[in-house]
Amino acid sequence: MGEDKSQRRRQGHPLLRGWGATKGRYTHGFSASQILALAAVCGALAPSLTPDDDGGRGGGGDDSNAKAVRDFLLASAADPPVPDEVAELMSRMCLREALALVRAVLWLLGTRLGTLALCGGRCLTWSRWPFVLRFAEMPVERREDALRRWSRVTALPPLRTFFQIAKVFCLYVYYSRIDESSVNPHWRAIGYNPPTDEAPAEEHPEATKRPLDDGVVETINLTDASLPASLAEKGLTVTDDAARNVCRVECDVVIVGSGCGGGVAAAVLAGAGHKVVVIEKGNYFTSRDYTSLEGPSMNQLYEAGGFVSTMNGGGLLLAGSTVGGGSAVNWSACIKTPEFVRREWAAAHGLPLFASSEYAAAMDKVFDRLGVTSGCKEESLQNKVLRKGCEKLGYKVDAVARNSSEGHYCGSCGYGCRTGDKRGTDTTWLVDAVHRGAVILTGCKAEKLVLERRFGGDVRGKRCVGVAARSTNAAITKTVEVRAKVTVSAGGSLLTPVLLQQSGLTNPHIGKNLHLHPTALVWGYFPDTVPDLKGKAYEGGIITSLHKVEAYGAGAGSDATHRVILEAPLMGAAAMGTQMPWVSGRDLKERMLRFGRTVHIFSLVRDRGSGTVHGERRIAYRLDSTDREDMREGMRRALRVLVAAGAAEVGTHRSDGQRLRCEGLTEEALEEFLDGVDVVRGPQSKSETWSLFCSAHHMGSCRMGATAGDGAVDARGESWEAERLYVCDSSVLPTAVGVNPMITIQSVAYCLANGIADSLSRKAT
Repeated sequence: MGEDKSQRRRQGHPLLRGWGATKGRYTHGFSASQILALAAVCGALAPSLTPDDDGGRGGGGDDSNAKAVRDFLLASAADPPVPDEVAELMSRMCLREALALVRAVLWLLGTRLGTLALCGGRCLTWSRWPFVLRFAEMPVERREDALRRWSRVTALPPLRTFFQIAKVFCLYVYYSRIDESSVNPHWRAIGYNPPTDEAPAEEHPEATKRPLDDGVVETINLTDASLPASLAEKGLTVTDDAARNVCRVECDVVIVGSGCGGGVAAAVLAGAGHKVVVIEKGNYFTSRDYTSLEGPSMNQLYEAGGFVSTMNGGGLLLAGSTVGGGSAVNWSACIKTPEFVRREWAAAHGLPLFASSEYAAAMDKVFDRLGVTSGCKEESLQNKVLRKGCEKLGYKVDAVARNSSEGHYCGSCGYGCRTGDKRGTDTTWLVDAVHRGAVILTGCKAEKLVLERRFGGDVRGKRCVGVAARSTNAAITKTVEVRAKVTVSAGGSLLTPVLLQQSGLTNPHIGKNLHLHPTALVWGYFPDTVPDLKGKAYEGGIITSLHKVEAYGAGAGSDATHRVILEAPLMGAAAMGTQMPWVSGRDLKERMLRFGRTVHIFSLVRDRGSGTVHGERRIAYRLDSTDREDMREGMRRALRVLVAAGAAEVGTHRSDGQRLRCEGLTEEALEEFLDGVDVVRGPQSKSETWSLFCSAHHMGSCRMGATAGDGAVDARGESWEAERLYVCDSSVLPTAVGVNPMITIQSVAYCLANGIADSLSRKAT
């Protein structure tokens, strides 16, 4: 426990595995001229600046910090190795169409004619032949001007898309990259000091445990030769079929995914006496492994490293991809399914489960297993701001229960809870499952369901007899075929429909009806001198308070229905750098110097519109008009809250840098500003300005239905097409929940898993 961070990195710390390229060895495939052009783009997004007399204001403004601020302002994102690391990350995380666009634009910018076509007169010079400069030869001011035009141009949407991709990847790398001591050179200047040291074992004994070791088979550490024996050691029946290059496993239940749905299902079914195998694409980490380092944590714990977007580029989607799934990285909020939502699902969708005492008891059971607490000993800066502003305006504020102790003050649970205090499925339900003989196969991706034709009986023409999966470890070439009496898909709303579609299922609801709880962020800057609001924006519990914006026709503070909820987000340095609007290099660097005291609040909509999952990372989604207006109303109220709490300046994430200084602000001036707050539109819209929405709640892409015409699965979670195939995750929810959905997902999974156990028991007799 006493080893330093650099020593841990040298020894191959698990969360740092694969983060950053090995010195001088890159596999991105960009040409030298493309890298030169990319460096010029990076150098315009985060340029070297001449420090002004006020430069020492960052990170608290004391004299001891002046050098750090000066070095930050002088540094440029064009400095090696940033451009190569940006290219490396793009090559791994961009969809092929996006990567092709980036390569094409960079190729053009590496030529004189291409630069002339994309930059116009900005690249002309009369001082030397041939009078046309390549992009890398242009002065930084002209490059900034070109980027500014690309960020707003309506005639060439591909350039706007290129700008957005370049901005996100460049600034993400710039503010998340770390040296051998696990430190970013700019963090001190911007006032960011994440707790990267290890949690003391004597304070948090859970942080040293690996409670799933008895049941985990980590394929990342195995080979073709060692895989069968490792599975057999866990009590599984294994057949090594060398002719087919298949490792076949027999069990009672196979579950794809270990998050809120899969983890609960595993515990219930293993507890009923069935041999359970859980297939998890991600790897197994514990509190001892977590670092709170934004870049490597996102890379290892999130789907596609956190770089999942809608196909039109309008939304950024976050989904957990590790043992415990979203429960390992979510923000701890524990909110039961609202009564009006339960009534709606029961009546309008013909699903009586949700109005039953069984479902109410399941929510209580989930609360009990997660050790949910309703109090909070000390709120974070962001939650204090939300509460203070609401109370000054007379708005009702609700305390948010959490699956942690009341004293839990961790601001980095989105990167895995280092203290071991937060209780996800990896430290609760999956532990129960392993104690009852379940096996968890990590680093293994389900590729296809094993289906057989069946004749006679009900409408289901197929029977599911298992799953075919492959390890993400290149040293394992064998297909892992898990044969089971029952198969449960619990990969989440973005991946469950993909697995079903790839397996040949054709119910029209598979992939449809996707709800995202889209959110829009607003911000307020609070100088250190604001009374009663101490600390940094990234410290403390992430969500401990919320405000509900009442529905039309409801009384103020009504709990019956709500249009929008306001909550505080986790916001690391790289996240702020990528999501804040860019209007110039100096403007963004000055914003970043205020990072530690910039409070964010998001407006979350219970979306009525929906999208479609067309394939892996191919999600189509557009906000409908009602959702836009609800989100706008939430943003307006959030800005009022920030002003009332004492912000010196507030703003939105609109691409033109929309902001308002609050000193001497009149009510009339505030109303005028709020009237100009726009609804969210993506970078491919025809609007001159735009912003993105974010989503961490994905629901409904294989929804329950009373008939095959109403949904992809029935009220028991069983596929309408394939017998013994169940879906047990957020994708079965009929609509959006309207609040943080963890408790809803686990409660639904608990009910469905008990139904599966009853079904297996009946078949056995």
